[in-house]
Amino acid sequence: MTEVLAIIPARGGSKGIPRKNIRDFSGYPLIAWSIAAAQKSEMVTRVIVSTDDEEIAAVARQWGAETPFLRPAEFAQDKTTDLPVFVHALEWLAQNEDYHPDVVVQLRPTSPIRPKGLVDDAVRILLQHPEADSVRGVVPAGQNPHKMWRLPQGGNGPMVNLLSVDGIDEPYNAPRQILPDVYWQTGHIDAIRPAAILAGSMSGKTVYPLLIDPDFTVDIDNLRDWARYEWLVASGGLEMVTPGRAKRPMPKKLDLLVLDFDGVLTDNRVWVDETGREMVAANRGDSPLMGRLKQSGTDVVILSSEENPVVTARAKKMKVDVIQGIGMDGKAEVLKNLLESRTIDPARVAYVGNDYNDLPCFELIGWAVAVADARPEVLRAADYVTSKPGGHGAVREVVELILQSIR
Repeated sequence: MTEVLAIIPARGGSKGIPRKNIRDFSGYPLIAWSIAAAQKSEMVTRVIVSTDDEEIAAVARQWGAETPFLRPAEFAQDKTTDLPVFVHALEWLAQNEDYHPDVVVQLRPTSPIRPKGLVDDAVRILLQHPEADSVRGVVPAGQNPHKMWRLPQGGNGPMVNLLSVDGIDEPYNAPRQILPDVYWQTGHIDAIRPAAILAGSMSGKTVYPLLIDPDFTVDIDNLRDWARYEWLVASGGLEMVTPGRAKRPMPKKLDLLVLDFDGVLTDNRVWVDETGREMVAANRGDSPLMGRLKQSGTDVVILSSEENPVVTARAKKMKVDVIQGIGMDGKAEVLKNLLESRTIDPARVAYVGNDYNDLPCFELIGWAVAVADARPEVLRAADYVTSKPGGHGAVREVVELILQSIR
């Protein structure tokens, strides 16, 4: 049996995005995405996170990775390269466990969006080519280096083209179509023979490519990247490895949109006067498109745990049906009965929620949506997470998304 060790490097001292390796990314700690890529591989036999941080180690264990050691501080500095981290891991495992893997897979947490089968593809290419030292994921380069320049020191003097091309005198003036194809290495995957690492290289001299769909090109460096790639997870339609249940796309035809009330149509706050009368804050923008949505063939129902005149008033204003007074644990049963009474296919139903009691409803329908400020458990279970919090336009965001899909 081929022993394939996945190592996920995750130090604690990130400067660009503090604590990024355990920060929530689309409902899961960022590191959980790389752990899942290793766990769902058919060929990986062991998953280890190399970290200097106790909290990261604890989160890694929660998601199923091993943390047999804490990385020494000298291998967790801002300018520490991958090589000493991997040499340390291999030497520690050899000395303490007499463990010697045949293949080492590197999975960087900052490239969390990976196509299914990626890890196994990389390992198979390496094993199929005994002369290969490593396999590295690549995508077509977004910029052609044949049209790039080097400047003289100080910037004074003529430029020199970065790369020359046999048979093309001035590649920087040539059409892109006749220049050689070039590829950029991503952080998604490296499959490496341990001998290359222990000899002082993270790749060795013979590096085979694994061509990756450029739609998966993700490398998170800052919070702008974070928001962009969370959108890609939610709306990009990519078949990717996820830590939990695979995200389902929005059904092509939706017969019913079901909305929780508190925390979805409201911001979850309530004002109570001395007589006990309650008021809540809702978003006017949620209402105007309801008519268009129903005209398109998608009905709307509000489900509310509590029975309250404010729920009735808001539903009347929005011109949608409402079922209330369900109780905290009764939503799923009420929803099931509703779909049966209206003869609605559950696969053509969307549900928008934010709290624990919405989770059983997620299991009954075809597309589960969580508002941005939902409970972490709800975010993880959702197929789509809105960019806006409850009571601040989250419902309108969902309605617009549905209407756009049927144009």
